[in-house]
Amino acid sequence: MSLAFRLPGLSALATVAAASSFAVVASAPAVAADNYPSRPIRLIVAYPTGGISDTVARALAERLSDQMGTSVVVENKAGAGGSIGMDAVAKSAPDGYTIGFSSTSPLTLNPHVGKVHYDPQRDIAPVMSVMYSPVIVVATSSFAGKSFQDLVAQAKAKPGSVRWATSGLGTVGHVVLEQVKAKSRADLTLIPYKGAGQQMNDALGGQFEVMSTNASPALTQQMQAGRLRALAVGAPKRIDALAEVPTFAELGYPKANLTSTFGVFAPGKTPAAIVARLNAELNKALAAPEVRERLLKGGEVPTGGSAAQFAAAIRAEYDDNGRIVKEAGIKAD
Repeated sequence: MSLAFRLPGLSALATVAAASSFAVVASAPAVAADNYPSRPIRLIVAYPTGGISDTVARALAERLSDQMGTSVVVENKAGAGGSIGMDAVAKSAPDGYTIGFSSTSPLTLNPHVGKVHYDPQRDIAPVMSVMYSPVIVVATSSFAGKSFQDLVAQAKAKPGSVRWATSGLGTVGHVVLEQVKAKSRADLTLIPYKGAGQQMNDALGGQFEVMSTNASPALTQQMQAGRLRALAVGAPKRIDALAEVPTFAELGYPKANLTSTFGVFAPGKTPAAIVARLNAELNKALAAPEVRERLLKGGEVPTGGSAAQFAAAIRAEYDDNGRIVKEAGIKAD
């Protein structure tokens, strides 16, 4: 996951500065991409099969295969919050035949809270932002309140009575919790899980009062069935599927108004001409109606844009996360 919320509206200066700091692709003559691709491309997905990231990555792979005239083969390498998959990308040949799909967290958050075996600023080249996934705080059957304000009020009146579950220590959901605690001074109890699957099962069983999690079809289904209730959302603006749910910024918690951004990455020394070709093809694929439909159905928001814009957003996010992690004393498992 990631804490990205600055992608739109980047200044030209910020874009240039960030691109020079984060995995600048090696300069190469245009001829480097003349016969690219001439064989299948491997797309490493840094998460398990069946989730929204896997679904979106496979939709993109299908479109890229048609557009580029070669097979784009998806390979899932899950674990360590996306770091295992990104490590595989970082250590692959920088020739455009191995790329990765991941959230930005392995580059911007994981290095601050634990050890990674790659240099996030040199070994990975951002290619394109694909989508952002809102962070949603939902109430379970164990919470009697009706609003996020009720949650904070209960935590203040009865310290420790509000248990807040996240999918893990050092995740974006955990950071959201810490930002709410810092601003409200409410006594919220962290319940960290090791993944979203068990977290969702226990939420449906009322094992805690609230949880922070990313938008997904499974979450939407449970909310529509009335088993879970959305209290707040981390996003630049309210999302259409939950138009009545305020953002954290509206609630007075701008630093908690965080999203998870996902994108495509290449090894750090991939030639610029190949990154440019991939970026153009990905923007085209993302505009395809069937791809956008898959994203929007799961509550995700399509993004797109240039590689330089994505690099700038990642640079800003990396710096912000370092400050937040240090202030909150967040550590990974």
